[in-house]
Amino acid sequence: MALMTGPRADDGEDAMLASINTTPLVDVMLVLLIIFLITIPVVTHTIPLQLPREASQPNQPQPQTIHLSVDRAGVVYWEQTPVDLRTLQQRLDERARLTPQPAVHIRGDQRAQYDPIGRIILACQRAGLTRVGFVTEPPVAAH
Repeated sequence: MALMTGPRADDGEDAMLASINTTPLVDVMLVLLIIFLITIPVVTHTIPLQLPREASQPNQPQPQTIHLSVDRAGVVYWEQTPVDLRTLQQRLDERARLTPQPAVHIRGDQRAQYDPIGRIILACQRAGLTRVGFVTEPPVAAH
């Protein structure tokens, strides 16, 4: 009884080539790509519509952000104007009644004491303002 074996690599010319020819596969894929590129614009077409016209009312203006600053000496500024704590509290109380409430952005000098900034936060809390944030400078990128 003889076993049948296939060609071996050391048989020389009789050995089978063990690689797959991918050229026909690439040809088929390119033909399919071209067919899709040609047929897609034909299949997708726009439908002409006349949309209804409606008069719109202007949006209600959003309350502006409150910008507060504290300088190195501890002076509190509303925008560019220095204010005392009583005036600050009155203005914050007025702005807290707006709907929606404005955000408060606090900018403090790096060398400023914490006390004036803490008083601003307390005034915002007493007024009922909940959107309070601190403005900082981004760090300088090291070269």
